[in-house]
Amino acid sequence: MKTHYNLTNTMKLRLSVAGLLACVLLAVTSCTKNFEKYNTDNTGLQPSQFSAALIFQGIQTALFGEEGNYQLDQNLNADCYSGYMMSPDPFRGNINNLTYSLVDGWNQQVFSDAYTISMFDINYIAAVGTKASQPDFWAIALILKVETMDRVTDKYGPIAYSAVGKSVTATPYDSQQSVYNQFFLELDTAVTSLNTYIKANPGATPFQKYDLVYNGDYTKWLKFANSLRLRLAMHLTKIDAVTAQAQAEKALDPTNGGLMSVPSDDAGISGGGYHNPLFVITTSWTDISLGAPLQTYMTGYNDPRLPVYASPVVTNPKTAGALPATYAGQYIGIRIGSLITAKPSYNSYSTLNPTTAVSSSSPMIMMTAAEVWFLKAEAALRGWPNAGNAQTDYNTGIQTSMAQWGVSPGNYITDATSTQAAYTDPTNSANSSPALSTATIAWNAGATNEQNLERIITQKWLAMFPEGQEAWTEYRRTGYPKLFPVVTNNSNGTIDSQIQIRRLAYPQAEYTSNGAAVKAAVQLLGGPDNGGTRVWWDVAKANF
Repeated sequence: MKTHYNLTNTMKLRLSVAGLLACVLLAVTSCTKNFEKYNTDNTGLQPSQFSAALIFQGIQTALFGEEGNYQLDQNLNADCYSGYMMSPDPFRGNINNLTYSLVDGWNQQVFSDAYTISMFDINYIAAVGTKASQPDFWAIALILKVETMDRVTDKYGPIAYSAVGKSVTATPYDSQQSVYNQFFLELDTAVTSLNTYIKANPGATPFQKYDLVYNGDYTKWLKFANSLRLRLAMHLTKIDAVTAQAQAEKALDPTNGGLMSVPSDDAGISGGGYHNPLFVITTSWTDISLGAPLQTYMTGYNDPRLPVYASPVVTNPKTAGALPATYAGQYIGIRIGSLITAKPSYNSYSTLNPTTAVSSSSPMIMMTAAEVWFLKAEAALRGWPNAGNAQTDYNTGIQTSMAQWGVSPGNYITDATSTQAAYTDPTNSANSSPALSTATIAWNAGATNEQNLERIITQKWLAMFPEGQEAWTEYRRTGYPKLFPVVTNNSNGTIDSQIQIRRLAYPQAEYTSNGAAVKAAVQLLGGPDNGGTRVWWDVAKANF
């Protein structure tokens, strides 16, 4: 972690971050300080003159941010809580997010970025009349808004949403149920607007030069919107099965524009000078490595994607901290909560592969077609219309992921014997663990719904890498894949090691600047403001 944290920590905004957006609606040109800070325009345009390139590219890149933002927004929370990654750096003497001692200075960043960058820009787009003048552009803004703010509400629970931008002093929070309902309505508007535009202007690409995702192809944005709806619908299976099915059926309805189905449909951010932040965090910062759960499932399954996702351990004796030569060619991750000694003690463990999955030019993935096939597989398992056949969807999901990463599945899909491997830490045996799952790969029509759901979610988890936010969400919703519990729990009893962390705590700055609202949000949350309290859709009951 570099100087970004210190810079962020000194910002200490005196207003609620959500309240800052009020300047957009109160006077489009009166609050230019923050707008100019986050959106420097070299064209000479004034803030009141709408520049689509400036606004939209900023919203897209802010979704993950550069390496400093991304490290705090997602990497040192969801990416590690999902089982994908773990840091070889003993930040703060191992008293940090990764041992469940939540660091407010880290966790306020995702909250701040979402409002002062993304929501600020989206409210600005609305304030200058884009809804009416360019409904197709507004549709893209709404899709990006939902994709951005879903990441925030799924981390925290209730958030400021409907009232953002209406006051400079206080901003009330909405319940997470209300936020989700607004997401679905906003996707309704986006899908309707895009369908209308596509029918009236076939082949037109007015958004092309501003687009870091689909090069202006509205048919792909439409598929992404429908696929995002299906993802959000599936989050609600335990808390509101009726809404979950109704929204899923809307997404699955082929007359609405279809779903992502092949790798060319994948939604990832790249270009325009943006680079994958995981490349820098992995290489020059050496702050992230492969997580033990991902390593054990992939080695146990003999997964052909493993060398694409990760690099083997370092055994070169000339490298400080290298493992013995007997480990040459092996892949070994780090278990979350391990007590990391000073670098380079764990730097020799497997990292993310910086030449493939997290190369500087590789897109930052929001959603893949492979994930959608697994969403359809679960919908089919639940008997929902238009979902197809669960086994066919499941197998297609695996094949689509293999195609995405350019590897051959071989006999992977028909493997009915391989299971997760045990974890052995060469440095500290206290971190080692037997395998937790006996789930095999091949579909078993005679298995229970629960057993096949574990297959679906485990394979979806393998396919979604490195998108840790959604992977953590699905683990919390379903309990799959089975992840090793934290080795060291410094939460002072607020987080159960076996249940694992469920959310992030609200930033302390919100208690200072927006205190009444955040206290009301905790009442909506239904439990104390800590990492052990479940968010609305995270219900402790069976999946079926």
